[in-house]
Amino acid sequence: MNRRKFVQNSGLTALSALLGAEIVFGNYLPEGYIPLGLQDPDPFKLFNKDPEMVVLNDKPWNIESLAHHLDDKITPNRYMFIRNNGNIPESIDLKAWTLTFDGESVQKPKSYTLADLKSKFPQYTYQLTLECGGNGRAEFDPPAKGNQWTVGAVACAEWTGVRLRDLLNDVGVKGDAVYIGYHAADTHLSGDPKKEPISRGMPMAKALQDETLVAFRMNGEDIPLAHGHPLRLVAGGWPASVSGKWLTGISVRNKVHDGPKMTGDSYKVPCNPVAPGDKVAEEDMCIIESMPVKSLITYPKTGATLPLGKSLSFRGHAWAGELEVTQMLYSIDFGSTWKECALEAPVNRLAWQHFSATAKFPKKGYYEVWARAVDSRGNAQPMVLPGWNPKGYLNNACHRIAVKVV
Repeated sequence: MNRRKFVQNSGLTALSALLGAEIVFGNYLPEGYIPLGLQDPDPFKLFNKDPEMVVLNDKPWNIESLAHHLDDKITPNRYMFIRNNGNIPESIDLKAWTLTFDGESVQKPKSYTLADLKSKFPQYTYQLTLECGGNGRAEFDPPAKGNQWTVGAVACAEWTGVRLRDLLNDVGVKGDAVYIGYHAADTHLSGDPKKEPISRGMPMAKALQDETLVAFRMNGEDIPLAHGHPLRLVAGGWPASVSGKWLTGISVRNKVHDGPKMTGDSYKVPCNPVAPGDKVAEEDMCIIESMPVKSLITYPKTGATLPLGKSLSFRGHAWAGELEVTQMLYSIDFGSTWKECALEAPVNRLAWQHFSATAKFPKKGYYEVWARAVDSRGNAQPMVLPGWNPKGYLNNACHRIAVKVV
């Protein structure tokens, strides 16, 4: 990102020298524009990601993992998906960075430096599952607009920070508070400094949970820039859009927060089922809160081949939003029958859980291993695509891998 800043600050002559040729019509270059020939074409090096990851969009950056990338019990940065709505901040002054609390329902606005947050409040560490609300959107028919995520917009990293609850208690919250909304340092794609690319929030009940953090470390290190350095919200089990990155402000509201991506049909599904392709009025849409039960086979990679008589050991993760996964099943006959997997308890609430099993195949041929999780309320993953919705959210259909026995 330092290279990008250098290029932005360079004059026309310097830009021509960097390109090795005169920029014809260079006097018409928009202010701050970086010629394509000088833009870094390798996001994997830029963000320290595995080159097998899939870039869905570069304006803004949205990059997803493949299922087998997510085999680690704690997701490393190398395999953690990127979901952005605006431009990543390019100038971060840690000494000047502050987090400001304001809004109708605070006793009095108050700001904290990074040093304040790290020294004045207890620190906590949790493994927390973050999943994009649109994970699995690519399967919806008719197609839904947006990044066509398959299965890789989910991760469970280890986050360290201070409880949002402790900060709210220190600030002082009025009795009419119902919601918080976040504000951040990312910039709107239009370049308009007055526009926020995204400003979502959560009800006070979620904000006050033990596991809802204002975090400054991920997996024991400073949060990487692409994931919110130096400060972000982390609210596990809800759409990852609630966990605002590059956090600079929190507004305590006496109403449901109405920032960008909180109105219209963003991160909402029909309150009642609708037919595929139907238009749904805004008043008939409900904000997504706890994510549905889901699972992912992370080993082996789909397309595995094994000889007849050899069993297949496989494993993966399961999660259920605010709930816990209580049963994990697998099928090798397209859901006709199901067998139990071994299932581990979560390390802490809102962390994903790990499962494993060994499957035996009766004869040579093509098989699919399907995984199905059941949550503590008895909700099971649907075997195929769940109910359609206009934005392609909450696809929690069974994950499956292909296996050939030879």
